[in-house]
Amino acid sequence: MNRRLFLQSSAAFAGCSAVGLTGCVRKPLAASVPAAPSLPFYDAVGPIIPIRADVDRIFRITVCLRPFRAAGPRLDVERLGDKLVVHNYGHGGSGWSLSWGSADVVVRKALEGANGRRELAVIGCGALGLTAASTAQRAGLKVTIYAKERPPYVRSARATGAWTPDSRIALSSATSPNFAAEWESMARTSFNMYQSYLGMAGTPIEWTDWYSLHDQARGEHSSRLQPSGQHDFAHYGDRIADLTPMSQDIPESAHPFPTKYVQRDTSLTFNIADYSRQLMSDFMIAGGTIETREFQSPQDFASLPQRMMINCTGYGARQLWSDESVVPVRGQIAWLIPQEGVHYGLTYKGVNVLARRDGIVVQPSHGEDEGWNDSNEQPDRGAAVAGVEVIQELYSRMERMTTRRS
Repeated sequence: MNRRLFLQSSAAFAGCSAVGLTGCVRKPLAASVPAAPSLPFYDAVGPIIPIRADVDRIFRITVCLRPFRAAGPRLDVERLGDKLVVHNYGHGGSGWSLSWGSADVVVRKALEGANGRRELAVIGCGALGLTAASTAQRAGLKVTIYAKERPPYVRSARATGAWTPDSRIALSSATSPNFAAEWESMARTSFNMYQSYLGMAGTPIEWTDWYSLHDQARGEHSSRLQPSGQHDFAHYGDRIADLTPMSQDIPESAHPFPTKYVQRDTSLTFNIADYSRQLMSDFMIAGGTIETREFQSPQDFASLPQRMMINCTGYGARQLWSDESVVPVRGQIAWLIPQEGVHYGLTYKGVNVLARRDGIVVQPSHGEDEGWNDSNEQPDRGAAVAGVEVIQELYSRMERMTTRRS
């Protein structure tokens, strides 16, 4: 399976208050890894520590609404009285992944219409708002963020934290002829910026190995990876295939998993709790200010002293701007307590798992149409438990296989 197919199977990763529960203590079982004759010695699969997938280790369940637009993100300029408004919303499940590239686009548009003005308002304090504000500061602007909520209470703080730059980004049938090239530019700009966060205290960004596990051969399970859904979601991963390592088929004798077929990919992970704090800190150190403000309609912007603004309101733009082109795509995550030594991702039987520093993400994924036009933000505990139980079953199989091999 190539990287694009793997990321599509993980693309539901972007879901996003709930229950705190205590967990029991068990000694981790590190599965042994047999020799891998068909893999180079230096490229062998390392020890895979099983995740403690106990239901009582779910410490919260979060729901987020991805702001999808068929034509792709809204990045146009609008005049509102004497205000210049540059829009920056509607990135679907790609908000974090495309944030820096999108910020570069909208800040350049703001500067083109600035007429010498150096003060900018940014509306919204999530992934798109914080990166747009920092980019504007680097361009020499004095920036104030106006927002109802700040991290960790914004919707984007509930995202999966995976590098998925074309996750529900647009419909192929609705985009402009130039969109694919514009998307590629945003993805590359964002990717390059993320490299500057590697190795920082708190590990806001890091590389993670991902494993796609299947009992059937590729042709037999491909229909489940790419279900013929109702919508022709656009996929552009091939345009940036050079950014990350190639997918690898791992021989059955070379991995510790109980499935016959395993593919490995390596990609970026955003540890959003630390990363959001880093973005907030950078913005404030550079002289930025944040004011708590809630806007009911665009007319409320008239009270702001700045005549130039970037609108980064995400799904909130649907109501604020009466923009019916924004469609909610619901996603839910069950969060397991972080576990020492567990830093990998996997997909198995329709469940995606990503072990982050701030929690282990467990998210059912049954195709990109899942959650379409569902604006319910109430957690479904039954679905959360079911996802964790699938992971329990995986490691139970893994234990039995390890016992047989020994």
